[in-house]
Amino acid sequence: MRRVLLSSLSIATCLAFAPAALAQTSSEESSSVTDAKPTSPPVAEQREHTYTHHGITLSDPYHWLKDPSYPVVDDEDVLDYVKAENAWFEAQMAPHQALVDTLYEEMKGRLKEDDSSVPQKDGDWLYWSEFEQGKEYRLHYRKPVAGGEPELLLDENQLADGKDYFRLGAFSISKGGRYLAFSADDNGSERYTARIKDLETGELLPDELTNLRGGLTWVANDSALVYGPSTEEWRTLEAKLHVIGTPVADDVTLYKEADESFGVGTGLSAQEDWLVIATGDNETSEIRLVRADNPTGEQILVKPRQKGVEYDVDVRGDTLFVHTNDDHINFRLATAPIASPSEWTTLIEGSDDFYLTDFELFKDFYVTEGRLAGLDQIQLRAYDDASDLTPIAFPEASFVAGLSNNPEYDVSKLRLSYQSMVTPSSVYDYDVKTGALELLKQQEIPSGYDATKYKSERLMITARDGTQVPVSVVMLKDRPMGGPLHLYAYGAYGYAVPPGFSTSRLSLVDRGMAYAIAHIRGGDDLGRRWYLQGKLNERTNTFEDFVDVAKGLIDAGYTEKGQISASGGSAGGELMGVVVNTDPDLWGAVAAHVPFVDVLNTMLDKDLPLTPGEWPEWGDPITSKQAFAYMLSYSPYDQVVAQDYPPLLVTAGLNDPRVTYWEPAKWVAKLRATKTDNNALLLKTNMGAGHGGKSGRFASLYETAEEFAFILTQLGVVESDGAAGE
Repeated sequence: MRRVLLSSLSIATCLAFAPAALAQTSSEESSSVTDAKPTSPPVAEQREHTYTHHGITLSDPYHWLKDPSYPVVDDEDVLDYVKAENAWFEAQMAPHQALVDTLYEEMKGRLKEDDSSVPQKDGDWLYWSEFEQGKEYRLHYRKPVAGGEPELLLDENQLADGKDYFRLGAFSISKGGRYLAFSADDNGSERYTARIKDLETGELLPDELTNLRGGLTWVANDSALVYGPSTEEWRTLEAKLHVIGTPVADDVTLYKEADESFGVGTGLSAQEDWLVIATGDNETSEIRLVRADNPTGEQILVKPRQKGVEYDVDVRGDTLFVHTNDDHINFRLATAPIASPSEWTTLIEGSDDFYLTDFELFKDFYVTEGRLAGLDQIQLRAYDDASDLTPIAFPEASFVAGLSNNPEYDVSKLRLSYQSMVTPSSVYDYDVKTGALELLKQQEIPSGYDATKYKSERLMITARDGTQVPVSVVMLKDRPMGGPLHLYAYGAYGYAVPPGFSTSRLSLVDRGMAYAIAHIRGGDDLGRRWYLQGKLNERTNTFEDFVDVAKGLIDAGYTEKGQISASGGSAGGELMGVVVNTDPDLWGAVAAHVPFVDVLNTMLDKDLPLTPGEWPEWGDPITSKQAFAYMLSYSPYDQVVAQDYPPLLVTAGLNDPRVTYWEPAKWVAKLRATKTDNNALLLKTNMGAGHGGKSGRFASLYETAEEFAFILTQLGVVESDGAAGE
């Protein structure tokens, strides 16, 4: 999208992608946290720590694992414990190294190493990116539309050279095509540094913007950039203007947000004539407009914030287009004159059936996107008649489809993306006049892929309150019923998990496992109400849906109790933490990635980066005793009890600003001291990475191979050669 979208997902997507007496540890003798080659798991020291809120006193004996100097982590006791857990992880996974290597080579063999994106026209240039054989990161190119040699704009591999971690953030070409502004993070903390490259000379300009979050927006006829600096608490509360060639100290603040629970982002309108300054949290938004050629000029406030009302805007000529939930939960599309921006007139009514998720303006038509019965819809509409609707049809019963990269305003073809659980990622051009779909590229799988070997199903499973929960399943056509199954979900922030394609997933499916995605409440798979029914005081619907889907799959004969592996990350990791507490016997293996499991403590700490902005999602336990009690009732860390738990693989990132490293560390420490079984409990902390794990396509693939090796051996799909245990 050209314009900025500050919805619940773009402001703060997951703390992300956030007590019983302790029993004795298992009968095995515990090891010192300094053991170089451990023969038994490390056991963290318990140090007395209590806190009281709303008259309720809780014990937190692992509070010390939160380094007081964070985001610097230099407490030797903390580091010793984290390193000891890593050593235990390595020792327990060592017997499975051959399987990890096999899985890694399988997954790597499905990736086209010298792959490239489909070139797309933007002005006088065609832009694309490539991977070179054996390289971890992309190279970015362009060439003139009129013909000529490719020009290398940026080599991420050079930027990443010598670094353990690298991630490209913003990548923004100036309108005239002369400058490239880009940002990068080299430690996983998501505090980016931006530079500007003069594409005519190939030189980096001396301008350097540090400690950034968000995008880089060109304004003032390509003479300046709008950016969002990060506060000490990792919040973006300003939109600042940097004029090329001037000291950063002289940068002007265009807008500063007073509410620390809100975040600020910027973008351009469809015709790139307006700078859009948006601010919001997980349920409320507010937008200002200012001319892009005069960014310090007078700003237009579209409509003052109103709690619970979200909106985003675009501009065509003198008309505002507004996408908002002000009078319908599934959003409507309205228009307003720029001269009276708060006077919204409905263009497309909100619908109980159709969930309007997005829109995009083009010169001769506009496009609406949404979901009908949980399936993606793309609709072309005429400006002079909103009922003049042309839906784009796709052949499969379950799929993922949407607008892709469409940088130009005046187009005759639309770039689309498409995939399903059995159809690899595909890029199409859609001819607006003829309605023809042209396949430009389909993901190539060098080691081979035969879609006819697989089948995909969409089921509806009844939850305990009678709600019908959709489930997407993929498996081999000849897979017998009742075998092992992997179940995945997220269930928060209104993020719908798409039933898309995965080459890595084939390593489970080809070994006879079914792979299922539970489209549980908390996502917005079936509309906005589906999301609202999984947040705040209805949060437990999310957890119960997941458990009920697992039981429903058992009842339907797809699998058996104890033969289900489950995984989730961040808020989905919270989901994993809850369900192993409530229904531990369902699962044969569970992977919880950067899990938001210390929910209550995090939501009580207003100084943590994202906490104030997360209260509309989870509740505010500081001011509300009810919210405190409700969070306490499900918070995975607080609800660990003396019982048998399934085998668990837990991951963390030492530099993670979303789910801080101590959440999984404290959870694992408490589990190890409390649980009554000898099942595997492994914690792997990436010492130089953040929320997304290791960077680079091969390094991250290797971590997936480790996870799958854990799952396959714990479920007995692959014979154990020294299974991890405690």
